[in-house]
Amino acid sequence: MPLSVAVLMDPIRAIKIAKDTTFAMLLEASRRGHALLYMEQGDLALRDGQAWARLRPLTVREDPSGWFTLGEPQWRPLAEVDVVLARKDPPVDAQFIYDTMVLERAQRAGCKVVNDPRGLRDCNEKVFSLDFPQCIVPTLISRDRGELKAFLAEHRDAILKPLDGMGGQGIFKVSAGDSNVNSMLETLLDGGRRFTIAQKFIPEISAGDKRILMIDGEPVPYALARIPQGDEFRGNLAAGGHGEGIPLSDRDRWIASQVGPELVRRGLRFVGLDVIGDYLTEINVTSPTGVRELDARFGINIAGLLFDAIEAR
Repeated sequence: MPLSVAVLMDPIRAIKIAKDTTFAMLLEASRRGHALLYMEQGDLALRDGQAWARLRPLTVREDPSGWFTLGEPQWRPLAEVDVVLARKDPPVDAQFIYDTMVLERAQRAGCKVVNDPRGLRDCNEKVFSLDFPQCIVPTLISRDRGELKAFLAEHRDAILKPLDGMGGQGIFKVSAGDSNVNSMLETLLDGGRRFTIAQKFIPEISAGDKRILMIDGEPVPYALARIPQGDEFRGNLAAGGHGEGIPLSDRDRWIASQVGPELVRRGLRFVGLDVIGDYLTEINVTSPTGVRELDARFGINIAGLLFDAIEAR
């Protein structure tokens, strides 16, 4: 049965369709005959307690010279929409949180929102992994410079990063005794106003930072290993990492089995687990990527698996 599928995303005119996971979802929805609707953050509103959006009819096509067409915008109650794909990229700032409040009202009115707005709001991508201590390396989240320096002295090599970054932005690799530690912490802590996360450094990053995609709590059988290049320690594709598709290891599947049931409980239907070596480092719930690369490498259709799950419910 055809559905109305609205997408909340960053400007579609600026995406790179060869790598964009949201675009893969839109192509799959179009192939299935679903009616597509488009909105950005400024298109959301609450009217007398009901969620509304300024929606534009959207058509998409696999054409680098012109991959979308938008129709005329119209304000409509989101209760009239069957499915909303919430795919706004981080940062998870105050405006993002307000978006989830609007989408939660739409959900209460019967619209299916992927991912659940409460999950988007509650599950910080850096903090959520700490719900699974059996899967992670030693980790500290603090605003206190002394505590962070003590963590570094204990573990010798660590990664420091903000709680609201993406694409490798603001990540530092630091060793005990490094003369730049104080400067790094000043930048990250912002005078004690911001939390910073410290994780014991995992040397296996040289083999890649694996992105494991989860659909309704089950892993796609292949991961995208994002491998650092040259003298770079970050594997993020946005930081110049090289993506390589690999089958999941037994340890990868075990980590997925530990996390999967909680994702289902929270309504987090499409999630990306980041795994370095044998350890979970992040749980990406806002707009995980990697679909296009894995589809091309292994001849699969991950967006199709997602829409199978959506339609089944």
